[in-house]
Amino acid sequence: MTVKVYSTTSCPYCVMAKKFLSAHNIEYQDINVGEDKAAADEMVEKSGQRGVPVLDINGTIIIGFDMGAIKQALGLP
Repeated sequence: MTVKVYSTTSCPYCVMAKKFLSAHNIEYQDINVGEDKAAADEMVEKSGQRGVPVLDINGTIIIGFDMGAIKQALGLP
């Protein structure tokens, strides 16, 4: 399973998303779009917007910290 979290250091919802993944022992790649312009462009291409967090879970794009959508994409109850 591939999980990417597009985030910034100042985003509280990004922190919550990463804590949620860690709490469920889900490994993820944290991509700081505030420091990486190419990653920011990739995120916009995938999601159609600049807001963070954006999660890419096996190709399923989730915008914001949407716990229900994250659980569903991960197959969690």
